[in-house]
Amino acid sequence: MWAVFALGSAVFAALTSILAKVGIEGVNSNLATALRTVVVLAMAWGMVFLTGAQGGIGEISRKSWLFLILSGLATGASWLCYYRALQIGEASKVVPVDKLSVVITLILAFVFLHEKATPRSVAGCVLIAAGTLLMVL
Repeated sequence: MWAVFALGSAVFAALTSILAKVGIEGVNSNLATALRTVVVLAMAWGMVFLTGAQGGIGEISRKSWLFLILSGLATGASWLCYYRALQIGEASKVVPVDKLSVVITLILAFVFLHEKATPRSVAGCVLIAAGTLLMVL
């Protein structure tokens, strides 16, 4: 089931890039990011209340709070950089560079989460990085 959600994520991320590139024209990138964030915030809290998950807030540990806040800060920084890059660059070049996050995530997962680096995952990282270079150069 995770693969279905992951594929959905990829499709919606692709739509995000194209819709943002069109929508950001003539709009300050920081303002565009803030507007997008309000929509994401409304959707996320809507799902919390729709699924009845709001009762779990009090059960969140301090460690989870800390890492969720840090993750949120990283997301915000990513979105601010992404929208600025989209505003001044071509989507066909910005998006592949942004997707280097896959390579960076795998490296961080190997180093900090002690996930297993397999020959296939290393080869995949190399191919993604090489493909990105081919697309942007």
